[in-house]
Amino acid sequence: MSIFESRKKNINIPMIFRVIGILLIFEAFFMCLPLIVALIYHESDTKIFGLTAASTLIIGCLLGFVMKVDHREMGKREGFLLTSLVWVVFSFFGMAPFIFGSPNLCVSDAFFESMSGFTTTGSSVLSEDIEISHAIHFWRSLMQWIGGMGIILFTLAVLPMLNSSGGMQMFNAEVTGITHDKLKPRVSQTAKRLWAVYTALTITLIFLLWFGPMNFFDAICHALSTISTGGFSTRAESISAWNSMYVKIVLTIFMFMGGINFAILYKGVTGHFKSLWENQAFRFYAFMTALMFCVFSFTLFLNHTATSFETLVIDPIFQIVSMMTSTGYTVNNLENWGVFLILICIILMFFGACAGSTSGGAKLDRALVLMKDVRNEVYRVLHPNSVLSVKIGNRILSPEIVAKVIAFILLYGVVIVVGALILTMMNVPLVDSLFASFSCVSNAGVSAAETGAGSTYEIFGGAGKWILSILMLIGRLELFTVIVLFTPGFWRR
Repeated sequence: MSIFESRKKNINIPMIFRVIGILLIFEAFFMCLPLIVALIYHESDTKIFGLTAASTLIIGCLLGFVMKVDHREMGKREGFLLTSLVWVVFSFFGMAPFIFGSPNLCVSDAFFESMSGFTTTGSSVLSEDIEISHAIHFWRSLMQWIGGMGIILFTLAVLPMLNSSGGMQMFNAEVTGITHDKLKPRVSQTAKRLWAVYTALTITLIFLLWFGPMNFFDAICHALSTISTGGFSTRAESISAWNSMYVKIVLTIFMFMGGINFAILYKGVTGHFKSLWENQAFRFYAFMTALMFCVFSFTLFLNHTATSFETLVIDPIFQIVSMMTSTGYTVNNLENWGVFLILICIILMFFGACAGSTSGGAKLDRALVLMKDVRNEVYRVLHPNSVLSVKIGNRILSPEIVAKVIAFILLYGVVIVVGALILTMMNVPLVDSLFASFSCVSNAGVSAAETGAGSTYEIFGGAGKWILSILMLIGRLELFTVIVLFTPGFWRR
């Protein structure tokens, strides 16, 4: 066996650490933004963000430029390992302001808050009585914005060298979906265009919210949290603090766009509207949104829960889109909507929105594949000799892809149940355990307390929060990317 073949069979650890080091340099740059916010508002967190950014930069430089790398080749295994490690490392360094800054959290709480931010889950352990600086609020929203489009996707956009070093493997490992649409032959060009759309939508939303009742700072934070479908807010009452129909309408529109496959959305915003509507997953997304709106509004009308145009029309569509996109914003009387609508909300959280978007959940694309496959199997009961295939749009899916979709949905449910079982071992009530596990794997961030079914995330102990943090990561990277790391075959030469 040649030296080169031997290297290819071993995981290229030095190259992985080099890329992580370069990424830490970028994280240090992002930390300078809340540092500027702290300086503007003359807050005590200025020193904390300055020291955190400096230490992150130093460690990043040591890993990125001092470590010796013999060869730059990266394959599929390096792609999976790097993708998972980057999210953990970013969360580890990102938690420092929560520990040493104004929240003054313990390590487990701080890591939970940081992982929740980067995975756009939106769960929080911060209670209403904790005073948080503007810089911390901004950092929480910025973490969600970075994680929304994806840390690896950002890496591919700014490090063209990865085009020939496992870039496609990392792209596939992080970007959600059954198949991945590329806009350009080089994956870095695709990443740049996706980030361009993402940034343009964020800037547009900032000014629309600023035009309404929000001040400029709140508009920035909520724009970052909304387009990333993360859900962090600067107010304890969340969106209800403004009591504004205008805010709900604007956020609903941009949450909906955040739930669209960004590759398809790019074609739409660049004038190719036909490509957007021809996408069957998008049409299914729009249809399900309209159908659920009719169901919600009709149920609220029958139960006499809705008393105005806002509660009959605006609140239902706002809540539906928030749940489907896993943003996690809730209307202030959700617990009064009844068990039926809350259960539908949970189902919407399970499947989420379109693959390739910033939303969580199992994705509507997979639900569509599952529905069509079930329909085929029912047809085969009467016509056993028929040969049927699953077709999404103009693409016929191979039996391997259909099998992978079914396995994914099954594994998705198993992970939720196993996570809940582990939490019950820590004496957490069953309802809270199951809801928290489900919410974290779906990256929705809604606590059982918001539905009136249980408590907040504050009830989970340190060990429970580490488990929930792992579930958030598994859900954000769509199960297989993380789970494959725990198989012996991954590490075997």
